[in-house]
Amino acid sequence: MSEPVRRSRRSSSTARHGRLRKSSTAGVIARFVAAMLAVVLVSGSAIAAYAVWDIASSVAPPVTLANEEPGADAPNIDAIEGGVNLLLVGSDSRSGQDAVFGDEKEETAVLNDVTMLLHISEDHTSATVVSFPRDMFVPIPACPKEDGGIYEARTAAKINTTLSYGGLACTVLTVEKLTGLSIPFAAEVEFNGVIELSNAVGGVDVCVAEPIKDDYTQTYLDAGTHTLEGMAALQFLRTRHGVGDGSDLGRISNQQVFLSSLVRTLKSSDTLTDPSKLFGIAKAAASNMTLSTSLSNINTMVSIAMALKDIPLDQVVFAQYPTEYGDINGYEGVLPLKGPAEELFDALAADEPLSLSGETGPGSVIDPNAPVTEAPAPETAPAPEETTPVPEGTTPPTTEATAPGVVLDESVQGQTAGDYTCSKGNE
Repeated sequence: MSEPVRRSRRSSSTARHGRLRKSSTAGVIARFVAAMLAVVLVSGSAIAAYAVWDIASSVAPPVTLANEEPGADAPNIDAIEGGVNLLLVGSDSRSGQDAVFGDEKEETAVLNDVTMLLHISEDHTSATVVSFPRDMFVPIPACPKEDGGIYEARTAAKINTTLSYGGLACTVLTVEKLTGLSIPFAAEVEFNGVIELSNAVGGVDVCVAEPIKDDYTQTYLDAGTHTLEGMAALQFLRTRHGVGDGSDLGRISNQQVFLSSLVRTLKSSDTLTDPSKLFGIAKAAASNMTLSTSLSNINTMVSIAMALKDIPLDQVVFAQYPTEYGDINGYEGVLPLKGPAEELFDALAADEPLSLSGETGPGSVIDPNAPVTEAPAPETAPAPEETTPVPEGTTPPTTEATAPGVVLDESVQGQTAGDYTCSKGNE
Protein backbone atom coordinates (compact mmCIF):
# COMPACT_ATOMS: atom_id res chain seq x y z
CA MET A 1 0.00 0.00 0.00
CA SER A 2 1.57 3.30 -1.05
CA GLU A 3 1.87 6.26 1.27
CA PRO A 4 -0.97 8.76 0.92
CA VAL A 5 0.10 11.78 -1.07
CA ARG A 6 1.52 14.64 1.00
CA ARG A 7 -0.16 17.86 -0.07
CA SER A 8 1.03 21.44 0.26
CA ARG A 9 -0.74 24.02 2.40
CA ARG A 10 -2.52 25.17 -0.71
CA SER A 11 -4.48 21.93 -0.99
CA SER A 12 -3.72 19.89 2.11
CA SER A 13 -6.59 17.82 3.42
CA THR A 14 -4.84 17.74 6.81
CA ALA A 15 -4.78 21.53 7.07
CA ARG A 16 -8.37 21.65 5.91
CA HIS A 17 -9.49 19.20 8.58
CA GLY A 18 -9.19 21.89 11.22
CA ARG A 19 -11.62 24.06 9.26
CA LEU A 20 -14.38 21.52 8.73
CA ARG A 21 -16.88 23.91 10.17
CA LYS A 22 -16.59 25.94 6.97
CA SER A 23 -16.91 23.13 4.47
CA SER A 24 -19.93 21.00 5.31
CA THR A 25 -22.68 23.14 3.80
CA ALA A 26 -21.86 22.40 0.18
CA GLY A 27 -22.86 18.77 0.46
CA VAL A 28 -26.14 19.65 2.10
CA ILE A 29 -27.40 21.05 -1.19
CA ALA A 30 -26.41 17.77 -2.81
CA ARG A 31 -28.67 15.90 -0.40
CA PHE A 32 -31.52 18.12 -1.55
CA VAL A 33 -31.00 17.68 -5.29
CA ALA A 34 -33.03 14.52 -5.90
CA ALA A 35 -35.95 15.79 -3.86
CA MET A 36 -35.80 19.22 -5.46
CA LEU A 37 -35.88 17.85 -8.99
CA ALA A 38 -38.82 15.64 -8.06
CA VAL A 39 -41.13 18.53 -7.35
CA VAL A 40 -40.60 20.47 -10.57
CA LEU A 41 -43.28 18.69 -12.60
CA VAL A 42 -45.44 17.34 -9.82
CA SER A 43 -47.91 20.21 -10.11
CA GLY A 44 -48.34 19.58 -13.84
CA SER A 45 -48.96 23.31 -14.26
CA ALA A 46 -47.85 25.97 -16.72
CA ILE A 47 -45.73 27.47 -13.95
CA ALA A 48 -43.86 24.19 -13.60
CA ALA A 49 -43.28 24.10 -17.35
CA TYR A 50 -41.85 27.60 -17.24
CA ALA A 51 -39.69 26.60 -14.28
CA VAL A 52 -38.16 23.76 -16.33
CA TRP A 53 -37.16 26.17 -19.07
CA ASP A 54 -35.78 28.75 -16.63
CA ILE A 55 -33.80 26.15 -14.69
CA ALA A 56 -32.23 24.90 -17.91
CA SER A 57 -30.98 28.41 -18.65
CA SER A 58 -29.30 28.66 -15.22
CA VAL A 59 -27.39 25.36 -15.22
CA ALA A 60 -23.60 25.63 -15.54
CA PRO A 61 -21.74 23.93 -18.45
CA PRO A 62 -21.84 20.15 -17.91
CA VAL A 63 -19.02 17.71 -17.15
CA THR A 64 -18.60 14.60 -19.31
CA LEU A 65 -18.08 11.37 -17.37
CA ALA A 66 -15.90 8.52 -18.54
CA ASN A 67 -18.80 6.09 -18.97
CA GLU A 68 -21.26 8.38 -20.76
CA GLU A 69 -22.57 7.46 -24.21
CA PRO A 70 -22.07 10.38 -26.63
CA GLY A 71 -25.25 11.41 -28.38
CA ALA A 72 -27.55 9.33 -26.19
CA ASP A 73 -31.15 10.46 -26.51
CA ALA A 74 -32.83 11.98 -23.47
CA PRO A 75 -35.91 10.14 -22.21
CA ASN A 76 -39.43 11.43 -22.55
CA ILE A 77 -40.89 13.41 -19.68
CA ASP A 78 -42.03 10.43 -17.68
CA ALA A 79 -40.54 8.27 -14.94
CA ILE A 80 -37.19 7.02 -16.20
CA GLU A 81 -37.10 3.37 -17.17
CA GLY A 82 -35.02 1.09 -14.97
CA GLY A 83 -32.78 1.91 -12.05
CA VAL A 84 -30.65 4.99 -11.43
CA ASN A 85 -27.24 5.57 -9.84
CA LEU A 86 -26.48 9.25 -9.33
CA LEU A 87 -23.49 10.67 -7.47
CA LEU A 88 -23.99 13.90 -5.54
CA VAL A 89 -20.77 15.71 -4.61
CA GLY A 90 -20.40 18.73 -2.33
CA SER A 91 -17.38 20.91 -3.15
CA ASP A 92 -15.77 23.20 -0.58
CA SER A 93 -14.42 25.59 -3.20
CA ARG A 94 -14.54 29.22 -2.06
CA SER A 95 -14.46 30.54 -5.63
CA GLY A 96 -17.49 32.74 -6.23
CA GLN A 97 -18.87 32.06 -2.74
CA ASP A 98 -19.85 34.43 0.05
CA ALA A 99 -16.93 35.82 2.07
CA VAL A 100 -18.39 34.23 5.23
CA PHE A 101 -16.99 30.91 3.99
CA GLY A 102 -13.43 32.19 3.82
CA ASP A 103 -11.05 34.04 1.53
CA GLU A 104 -10.95 32.31 -1.83
CA LYS A 105 -7.41 33.60 -2.41
CA GLU A 106 -6.17 31.95 0.79
CA GLU A 107 -8.35 28.83 0.84
CA THR A 108 -7.82 27.49 -2.64
CA ALA A 109 -8.11 23.74 -2.10
CA VAL A 110 -11.03 22.02 -3.81
CA LEU A 111 -12.20 19.04 -1.79
CA ASN A 112 -15.38 16.97 -1.91
CA ASP A 113 -16.25 17.11 1.76
CA VAL A 114 -19.57 15.38 1.08
CA THR A 115 -19.95 12.48 -1.35
CA MET A 116 -23.27 10.63 -1.66
CA LEU A 117 -24.61 7.98 -3.97
CA LEU A 118 -28.32 7.95 -4.79
CA HIS A 119 -29.61 4.56 -5.92
CA ILE A 120 -33.16 4.11 -7.22
CA SER A 121 -34.30 0.53 -7.67
CA GLU A 122 -35.27 -0.70 -11.12
CA ASP A 123 -38.94 -1.00 -10.18
CA HIS A 124 -38.94 2.41 -8.46
CA THR A 125 -40.10 1.02 -5.12
CA SER A 126 -37.09 2.07 -3.05
CA ALA A 127 -34.26 4.57 -2.93
CA THR A 128 -31.02 4.58 -0.95
CA VAL A 129 -28.59 7.42 -0.28
CA VAL A 130 -25.15 6.25 0.86
CA SER A 131 -22.87 8.85 2.49
CA PHE A 132 -19.10 8.35 2.15
CA PRO A 133 -17.15 9.86 5.08
CA ARG A 134 -14.77 12.56 3.90
CA ASP A 135 -11.76 11.11 5.76
CA MET A 136 -12.16 7.53 4.50
CA PHE A 137 -9.05 6.05 2.87
CA VAL A 138 -9.86 4.52 -0.53
CA PRO A 139 -7.99 3.50 -3.68
CA ILE A 140 -8.19 6.20 -6.34
CA PRO A 141 -7.92 5.05 -9.97
CA ALA A 142 -6.06 6.90 -12.69
CA CYS A 143 -8.14 9.97 -13.53
CA PRO A 144 -8.12 12.19 -16.62
CA LYS A 145 -6.95 15.77 -16.14
CA GLU A 146 -9.29 18.51 -17.24
CA ASP A 147 -6.65 19.91 -19.64
CA GLY A 148 -5.39 16.55 -20.89
CA GLY A 149 -3.11 13.91 -19.45
CA ILE A 150 -3.69 11.51 -16.56
CA TYR A 151 -3.41 11.70 -12.79
CA GLU A 152 -1.64 8.59 -11.51
CA ALA A 153 -3.63 6.03 -9.54
CA ARG A 154 -3.19 5.94 -5.76
CA THR A 155 -3.63 2.90 -3.56
CA ALA A 156 -4.74 4.85 -0.50
CA ALA A 157 -5.88 8.46 -0.17
CA LYS A 158 -8.81 10.20 1.47
CA ILE A 159 -11.90 10.21 -0.70
CA ASN A 160 -12.34 13.97 -0.27
CA THR A 161 -9.21 14.61 -2.35
CA THR A 162 -10.66 13.12 -5.55
CA LEU A 163 -12.27 16.37 -6.65
CA SER A 164 -8.88 18.09 -6.60
CA TYR A 165 -7.23 15.28 -8.60
CA GLY A 166 -9.58 15.16 -11.56
CA GLY A 167 -12.81 16.96 -10.83
CA LEU A 168 -16.27 15.42 -10.71
CA ALA A 169 -15.34 12.70 -13.21
CA CYS A 170 -12.55 11.45 -10.91
CA THR A 171 -14.87 11.26 -7.91
CA VAL A 172 -17.29 9.21 -9.99
CA LEU A 173 -14.54 6.81 -11.11
CA THR A 174 -13.39 6.40 -7.50
CA VAL A 175 -16.86 5.57 -6.18
CA GLU A 176 -17.44 3.17 -9.08
CA LYS A 177 -14.23 1.34 -8.18
CA LEU A 178 -15.17 1.31 -4.51
CA THR A 179 -18.76 0.09 -4.94
CA GLY A 180 -18.67 -1.96 -8.13
CA LEU A 181 -21.64 0.03 -9.47
CA SER A 182 -21.83 1.94 -12.74
CA ILE A 183 -22.69 5.61 -12.16
CA PRO A 184 -23.90 7.39 -15.30
CA PHE A 185 -25.24 10.53 -13.57
CA ALA A 186 -23.46 13.04 -11.34
CA ALA A 187 -23.88 16.53 -9.88
CA GLU A 188 -21.47 18.84 -8.05
CA VAL A 189 -22.72 21.58 -5.74
CA GLU A 190 -21.07 24.39 -3.81
CA PHE A 191 -21.85 26.51 -0.74
CA ASN A 192 -24.32 29.03 -2.09
CA GLY A 193 -27.93 27.94 -2.18
CA VAL A 194 -28.71 26.24 1.13
CA ILE A 195 -30.30 29.39 2.56
CA GLU A 196 -32.45 29.86 -0.55
CA LEU A 197 -33.41 26.18 -0.56
CA SER A 198 -34.57 26.15 3.05
CA ASN A 199 -36.47 29.38 2.50
CA ALA A 200 -38.13 27.95 -0.61
CA VAL A 201 -39.29 24.92 1.34
CA GLY A 202 -40.69 27.21 4.02
CA GLY A 203 -38.56 25.79 6.79
CA VAL A 204 -37.93 22.28 8.11
CA ASP A 205 -38.93 21.02 11.56
CA VAL A 206 -36.08 19.39 13.46
CA CYS A 207 -36.13 17.73 16.85
CA VAL A 208 -33.30 18.44 19.30
CA ALA A 209 -32.92 15.93 22.14
CA GLU A 210 -30.25 17.77 24.14
CA PRO A 211 -29.26 21.43 23.75
CA ILE A 212 -26.80 22.22 20.97
CA LYS A 213 -24.05 24.73 21.67
CA ASP A 214 -21.48 25.34 18.97
CA ASP A 215 -19.40 28.52 19.11
CA TYR A 216 -17.76 27.70 15.78
CA THR A 217 -21.00 27.97 13.78
CA GLN A 218 -22.89 30.10 16.29
CA THR A 219 -25.50 27.36 16.61
CA TYR A 220 -27.41 27.45 19.89
CA LEU A 221 -30.60 25.40 20.13
CA ASP A 222 -32.54 24.34 23.23
CA ALA A 223 -34.09 20.90 23.48
CA GLY A 224 -37.39 20.70 21.59
CA THR A 225 -38.65 21.15 18.04
CA HIS A 226 -37.36 24.00 15.90
CA THR A 227 -38.45 25.16 12.47
CA LEU A 228 -35.22 26.04 10.69
CA GLU A 229 -34.78 28.08 7.55
CA GLY A 230 -32.32 30.54 6.12
CA MET A 231 -29.13 31.06 8.09
CA ALA A 232 -30.42 29.00 11.02
CA ALA A 233 -30.83 25.97 8.75
CA LEU A 234 -27.39 26.51 7.23
CA GLN A 235 -25.68 26.71 10.62
CA PHE A 236 -27.50 23.63 11.89
CA LEU A 237 -26.31 21.64 8.89
CA ARG A 238 -22.73 22.86 9.30
CA THR A 239 -22.38 22.09 12.99
CA ARG A 240 -19.96 19.35 13.97
CA HIS A 241 -18.71 20.40 17.39
CA GLY A 242 -22.27 20.92 18.62
CA VAL A 243 -23.57 17.38 18.10
CA GLY A 244 -22.70 13.85 19.15
CA ASP A 245 -18.99 13.17 19.56
CA GLY A 246 -17.92 16.19 17.50
CA SER A 247 -16.79 14.02 14.56
CA ASP A 248 -17.63 14.14 10.87
CA LEU A 249 -19.49 10.84 11.35
CA GLY A 250 -21.65 12.52 13.98
CA ARG A 251 -22.33 15.40 11.65
CA ILE A 252 -23.54 13.02 8.92
CA SER A 253 -26.12 11.46 11.24
CA ASN A 254 -27.17 14.91 12.49
CA GLN A 255 -27.73 16.03 8.91
CA GLN A 256 -29.90 12.97 8.35
CA VAL A 257 -32.25 14.27 11.05
CA PHE A 258 -32.80 17.34 8.89
CA LEU A 259 -32.93 15.39 5.63
CA SER A 260 -35.53 12.87 6.73
CA SER A 261 -37.74 15.72 7.90
CA LEU A 262 -37.09 17.54 4.62
CA VAL A 263 -38.27 14.54 2.62
CA ARG A 264 -41.43 14.34 4.71
CA THR A 265 -42.00 18.05 4.11
CA LEU A 266 -41.57 17.70 0.36
CA LYS A 267 -43.95 14.73 0.30
CA SER A 268 -46.67 16.74 2.02
CA SER A 269 -49.58 17.86 -0.13
CA ASP A 270 -48.99 21.50 0.75
CA THR A 271 -45.47 21.53 -0.70
CA LEU A 272 -46.27 19.53 -3.82
CA THR A 273 -49.26 21.65 -4.82
CA ASP A 274 -47.66 25.10 -4.37
CA PRO A 275 -46.31 26.11 -7.82
CA SER A 276 -44.41 29.16 -6.52
CA LYS A 277 -42.65 27.04 -3.89
CA LEU A 278 -41.86 24.34 -6.45
CA PHE A 279 -40.30 26.88 -8.77
CA GLY A 280 -38.23 28.44 -5.97
CA ILE A 281 -36.86 25.08 -4.83
CA ALA A 282 -35.92 23.91 -8.33
CA LYS A 283 -34.37 27.25 -9.27
CA ALA A 284 -32.29 27.43 -6.08
CA ALA A 285 -30.98 23.88 -6.58
CA ALA A 286 -30.12 24.08 -10.28
CA SER A 287 -28.42 27.46 -9.93
CA ASN A 288 -25.85 25.91 -7.61
CA MET A 289 -24.98 22.73 -9.49
CA THR A 290 -22.49 21.54 -12.08
CA LEU A 291 -24.08 18.56 -13.83
CA SER A 292 -22.73 15.66 -15.84
CA THR A 293 -23.62 15.84 -19.53
CA SER A 294 -25.98 12.90 -19.01
CA LEU A 295 -27.91 14.84 -16.36
CA SER A 296 -27.91 18.26 -17.96
CA ASN A 297 -30.94 17.60 -20.16
CA ILE A 298 -34.08 18.73 -18.36
CA ASN A 299 -36.03 15.69 -19.58
CA THR A 300 -33.49 13.45 -17.86
CA MET A 301 -33.59 15.43 -14.64
CA VAL A 302 -37.37 15.31 -14.57
CA SER A 303 -37.61 11.62 -15.46
CA ILE A 304 -35.32 10.71 -12.56
CA ALA A 305 -37.35 12.93 -10.27
CA MET A 306 -40.60 11.27 -11.29
CA ALA A 307 -39.16 7.90 -10.34
CA LEU A 308 -38.71 9.21 -6.79
CA LYS A 309 -41.97 10.91 -6.01
CA ASP A 310 -44.06 7.81 -5.22
CA ILE A 311 -41.51 5.88 -3.12
CA PRO A 312 -42.82 5.31 0.44
CA LEU A 313 -40.99 7.10 3.23
CA ASP A 314 -39.89 3.87 4.88
CA GLN A 315 -38.26 2.80 1.62
CA VAL A 316 -36.08 5.93 1.39
CA VAL A 317 -32.94 4.83 3.27
CA PHE A 318 -30.09 7.09 4.38
CA ALA A 319 -27.03 4.93 5.10
CA GLN A 320 -23.47 5.75 6.13
CA TYR A 321 -20.69 3.75 4.51
CA PRO A 322 -19.44 1.39 7.27
CA THR A 323 -16.05 2.38 8.66
CA GLU A 324 -13.77 2.13 11.65
CA TYR A 325 -11.20 4.60 12.96
CA GLY A 326 -7.60 3.92 12.00
CA ASP A 327 -4.59 5.31 10.21
CA ILE A 328 -2.40 4.57 7.23
CA ASN A 329 1.30 5.31 7.53
CA GLY A 330 0.63 7.72 10.36
CA TYR A 331 -2.24 9.56 8.66
CA GLU A 332 -5.40 9.42 10.77
CA GLY A 333 -8.81 8.85 9.26
CA VAL A 334 -11.38 6.10 8.87
CA LEU A 335 -10.98 2.75 7.15
CA PRO A 336 -13.63 0.91 5.12
CA LEU A 337 -15.25 -2.19 6.66
CA LYS A 338 -15.12 -4.26 3.50
CA GLY A 339 -17.45 -7.12 4.48
CA PRO A 340 -20.47 -5.02 5.51
CA ALA A 341 -19.81 -2.65 2.60
CA GLU A 342 -19.82 -5.49 0.06
CA GLU A 343 -23.12 -6.73 1.50
CA LEU A 344 -24.61 -3.24 1.12
CA PHE A 345 -23.54 -2.70 -2.47
CA ASP A 346 -24.31 -6.26 -3.56
CA ALA A 347 -27.84 -5.64 -2.29
CA LEU A 348 -28.08 -2.38 -4.23
CA ALA A 349 -26.77 -4.05 -7.39
CA ALA A 350 -29.46 -6.74 -7.00
CA ASP A 351 -32.16 -4.18 -6.12
CA GLU A 352 -32.88 -5.96 -2.87
CA PRO A 353 -34.93 -4.06 -0.27
CA LEU A 354 -32.80 -2.93 2.66
CA SER A 355 -33.35 -2.99 6.41
CA LEU A 356 -31.10 -1.20 8.87
CA SER A 357 -30.10 -3.00 12.07
CA GLY A 358 -27.54 -0.49 13.37
CA GLU A 359 -27.95 2.73 15.31
CA THR A 360 -28.85 6.05 13.74
CA GLY A 361 -25.34 7.41 14.36
CA PRO A 362 -23.50 9.41 17.04
CA GLY A 363 -25.22 12.69 16.14
CA SER A 364 -28.83 11.53 16.45
CA VAL A 365 -31.26 9.48 18.51
CA ILE A 366 -34.74 8.07 17.94
CA ASP A 367 -37.45 10.61 18.78
CA PRO A 368 -39.31 9.20 21.83
CA ASN A 369 -42.33 11.34 20.92
CA ALA A 370 -42.54 10.23 17.30
CA PRO A 371 -46.06 9.92 15.86
CA VAL A 372 -47.50 6.45 16.30
CA THR A 373 -49.21 4.89 13.33
CA GLU A 374 -52.15 2.78 14.34
CA ALA A 375 -52.11 -0.77 13.11
CA PRO A 376 -54.90 -1.56 10.61
CA ALA A 377 -57.92 -3.35 12.02
CA PRO A 378 -57.74 -7.12 11.51
CA GLU A 379 -59.81 -8.43 8.66
CA THR A 380 -62.36 -11.16 9.14
CA ALA A 381 -60.71 -14.44 8.31
CA PRO A 382 -62.25 -16.12 5.24
CA ALA A 383 -63.89 -19.49 5.63
CA PRO A 384 -61.39 -22.31 5.15
CA GLU A 385 -61.43 -23.90 1.75
CA GLU A 386 -61.96 -27.59 1.35
CA THR A 387 -58.68 -29.39 0.87
CA THR A 388 -57.78 -32.76 -0.48
CA PRO A 389 -56.43 -35.04 2.28
CA VAL A 390 -52.70 -35.67 2.07
CA PRO A 391 -51.87 -39.38 1.74
CA GLU A 392 -50.17 -40.82 4.77
CA GLY A 393 -46.39 -40.84 4.53
CA THR A 394 -46.14 -37.84 2.16
CA THR A 395 -45.06 -34.25 2.89
CA PRO A 396 -47.72 -31.57 2.40
CA PRO A 397 -46.84 -28.79 -0.08
CA THR A 398 -45.47 -25.58 1.40
CA THR A 399 -45.97 -22.00 0.27
CA GLU A 400 -42.70 -20.23 -0.41
CA ALA A 401 -42.39 -17.02 1.64
CA THR A 402 -41.40 -13.76 0.01
CA ALA A 403 -37.77 -12.87 0.67
CA PRO A 404 -37.63 -10.24 3.44
CA GLY A 405 -34.79 -8.34 1.83
CA VAL A 406 -31.28 -7.72 3.15
CA VAL A 407 -30.79 -6.83 6.80
CA LEU A 408 -27.58 -4.82 6.81
CA ASP A 409 -24.82 -5.26 9.36
CA GLU A 410 -25.16 -3.08 12.46
CA SER A 411 -22.01 -1.19 11.40
CA VAL A 412 -24.11 0.44 8.64
CA GLN A 413 -25.65 3.34 10.55
CA GLY A 414 -28.49 5.50 9.31
CA GLN A 415 -32.25 5.87 9.15
CA THR A 416 -35.19 5.96 6.76
CA ALA A 417 -37.22 9.01 5.83
CA GLY A 418 -40.04 7.42 7.78
CA ASP A 419 -37.99 7.38 11.00
CA TYR A 420 -38.46 10.32 13.33
CA THR A 421 -35.12 11.21 14.95
CA CYS A 422 -33.67 14.00 17.08
CA SER A 423 -30.29 15.67 17.01
CA LYS A 424 -28.07 14.61 19.89
CA GLY A 425 -26.62 17.80 21.30
CA ASN A 426 -23.38 18.16 23.22
CA GLU A 427 -24.86 19.35 26.55
